[in-house]
Amino acid sequence: MKLVRFGDTGTERAGILGTDNIIRDVSSIVGDWTGATISDDILSKMRSEPLEDFPAIDESTRLGPPVGNVGKIIGCALTYGKHAQEAGLETPKEPMFMLTSRTAINGPFDDVIIPRGGTELDWEAELVIVLGKGGSYIPVETAMDHIAGYCVGNDVSERQFQLERGTQWTKGKSADTLKPFGPWLVTRDEIPNPNALDISIQINGETRQNSNTGDMVFSVAELVSNISQYLTWEAGDIMFTGTPPGVGYGMKPPFYMKPGDIMEPTIEGLGAHRSRVVSYND
Repeated sequence: MKLVRFGDTGTERAGILGTDNIIRDVSSIVGDWTGATISDDILSKMRSEPLEDFPAIDESTRLGPPVGNVGKIIGCALTYGKHAQEAGLETPKEPMFMLTSRTAINGPFDDVIIPRGGTELDWEAELVIVLGKGGSYIPVETAMDHIAGYCVGNDVSERQFQLERGTQWTKGKSADTLKPFGPWLVTRDEIPNPNALDISIQINGETRQNSNTGDMVFSVAELVSNISQYLTWEAGDIMFTGTPPGVGYGMKPPFYMKPGDIMEPTIEGLGAHRSRVVSYND
């Protein structure tokens, strides 16, 4: 299934994208997609519902981030060896991760705002994992059972904040709107192997990143398991799994976003989304 949240910011409701590419409003049964409603039991029940019986939503309706009431965002770093190389860093021996503020979450087609004082806004196409079941000390062998599904993400980063103001990665990734993801949550049963998906991003129509999640140093299961050794996952948490090479910071000279630029990440089987960059005062 492809789970969608639609409506104005802060009042989104639950929908499902059918095989006919029509989004149906299922909020009469599930009010919203959150950690409390993306369990295996509820998703199994929804699969048995005749989708055509639910009202279709207008194509012009805004799509929000596909899961609401997120508890925490975990961002993984340097999970693609070639990205580590372009950043001038060593590939880590075990997963590196950071906490990102959930207030940075943004809809898949909403504008991305350059934060006040920001001068080096960069893109990072990433596979996003949504946890459907929490836990700590999760074995690798059962880690996939904790995943509800997958989304396309863009881990937008303000490099000056990240690298020149105390080298605080969280600082460079947590401003409002810097975490667009969606356009829908594709449930895990539809993606047999999340480490075998083509991933790319276009910036103003030009491909800047073009890779495959099979190039990740750590598998999705290893990331979920390893991170659970240090914190407790909760249902509805999201994980940005790291980005392949081709970011603006790695170009010579570096290339950063300006107002009016367009970012369009795509992942095989998960879809694509589009963000326009605007200045803080727009």
